[in-house]
Amino acid sequence: MFEPGSVVPVRLLTPLTGEAVPVPDPERLVHLQFRRFAGCPVCHLHLRSVVRRHAEIEAAGIREIVLFHSAAEELRPHTADFPFAVVADPRQRLYREFGVESSPRSLLDPRAWGPVLWAVVRSAVEVVRGRERLPAPRQPNGRLGLPADLLIGPDGTVLAAKYGEHVYDQWSVDELLRLAAAARYSVGIGEGSA
Repeated sequence: MFEPGSVVPVRLLTPLTGEAVPVPDPERLVHLQFRRFAGCPVCHLHLRSVVRRHAEIEAAGIREIVLFHSAAEELRPHTADFPFAVVADPRQRLYREFGVESSPRSLLDPRAWGPVLWAVVRSAVEVVRGRERLPAPRQPNGRLGLPADLLIGPDGTVLAAKYGEHVYDQWSVDELLRLAAAARYSVGIGEGSA
């Protein structure tokens, strides 16, 4: 697990579309999100809030990078309209490196039940409308993944980290923006550096 103060080694990640993205990004903060599988209703419930507020996130000097433990060909139809980098990690190499786990508690925690129910209902409506697709019935890496969020500074230092205790335990956009504002202040990253 990475904690605040840990340093993330420099690397390039290749998103589904576009050019490789650097982690860390030498010019701005990186919000590295670890999500579950392609078409995960709970992940998409959360990511829709990120999509809606993406301009605000970018204006705060944050680059969004979202990882899924599904293959690229399975991810593409589910994430085609996402305005941020989506990275396939079907071998879960980065999940292991960053200490992101799977656990039955991802779905068994009572705090997850409301969001799971809402996500499934919302997703079913969107599938019927033809706006979303069902996830594949078989998920090679399972359905019990836990989410994780890391905020990484331009020098690679982890400024904040959250390893979820259940499937819907991640930063909201408001939390992310507050953490980024605090990080910019504490490490001296100016608003103009975005």
